[in-house]
Amino acid sequence: MCKPNLRDNNYEVNMKYRINQKNGDELSILGFGCMRLPTKAGIIDEKRAIKMIRDSIERGVSYFDTAYIYHAGQSESLLGKALQDGYRQCVKIATKLPPYMVKKLDNAKKIMLTQLEKLNTDYIDYYLLHMLTDKTMFDKMTELGVMEWLEEQKSKGAIKNIGFSFHGSKLDFELILKAYPWDFCQIQYNYLDENNQAGVSGLKLAHSLGIPVIVMEPLRGGKLVNNLPKEVIRTFKSVHPDWTPAEWGLRWIWNHEEVNVVLSGMSLEEQVNENIKIASDASFNSLSEDELKVFDEVKSIMNEKTKVPCTACGYCMPCPHGVNIPGCFSSYNDKFLLDDKLYWWKYAQTLGAFSAEPAFASKCVECGKCELHCPQNIEIRKELKAVAKTMEGIFFKPIVGAARKIMRI
Repeated sequence: MCKPNLRDNNYEVNMKYRINQKNGDELSILGFGCMRLPTKAGIIDEKRAIKMIRDSIERGVSYFDTAYIYHAGQSESLLGKALQDGYRQCVKIATKLPPYMVKKLDNAKKIMLTQLEKLNTDYIDYYLLHMLTDKTMFDKMTELGVMEWLEEQKSKGAIKNIGFSFHGSKLDFELILKAYPWDFCQIQYNYLDENNQAGVSGLKLAHSLGIPVIVMEPLRGGKLVNNLPKEVIRTFKSVHPDWTPAEWGLRWIWNHEEVNVVLSGMSLEEQVNENIKIASDASFNSLSEDELKVFDEVKSIMNEKTKVPCTACGYCMPCPHGVNIPGCFSSYNDKFLLDDKLYWWKYAQTLGAFSAEPAFASKCVECGKCELHCPQNIEIRKELKAVAKTMEGIFFKPIVGAARKIMRI
């Protein structure tokens, strides 16, 4: 592995690394997510972003995650520029193919060719199907010949590893995970999402199958830093006054030995400095019993502020009419708990707005089958009505419908 020291900045490299159990790659436990690069007047601040990326490489960060759609298509180009002058050989690049933009195999081929050009490289280390929400999306890629073509690219060396990123239900994650011999996967995971989406059960399943796990949204896009209830802040400070909410959140994830890399979308130099400092010290199974109890207290506080007491156990699933019941309640709770201004987008994304069959709350026909199996005795039909009313406002369906039409979904 390249040990970055390309400029004389006198950085002391203390980054920790974990081994990819599939291929032996030594990956920094902190990955740089290129979805939230610094901007100026609405576009990427190129000079500043390149310096942040290169500084992080010199301090040991070796995994960089981008995507075809990030920053309106400019993220890959920026990363490609930042990795010139000898930096490319020091890192692993991850980027993504958006399935919802692939109607035929030629679409995938053109997108990947464009990505290689933007990244100014002849190979991609970690290539993902972007934002799978259900098995139907994966099946479509298989039917179109995308998976077979990706394997051909891997045999030629244009792709080193084939994976997927996921937003959906536990059941669909398990189905997708077992449907193909994946080289890696990427899931949303943090102390608030321990039982949401793929969740801890999905994390452990992937690990048991020998599939490396990349974690995204470790701080919920900053929501677990900037939008926490005051009681939670006091609880954190009562044990470690010097730890920030970001440090608590990141250490919790790195405490899991099943996690290979944690991605952080960093847009400020201060975030880079703090995250690298934490990554130089954090390790798995390092949190004490007292520290772990803090998370129990924090989650208890947050549960008290939760609208619907859903634990995402999944006993209500599958819904015969296609509603992702735990996903609906999770997004609904987040709107109030974290004061999330983009709640409608997160709801649309998580509930499959760009998949063949979205799983919105409004699809509920009140059959009541789910309520027979809910261990929390939640009035699911009543709550789904509230979710649909709150999360699917008057402009929601027209906007989603227009987006699906543009993407020909």
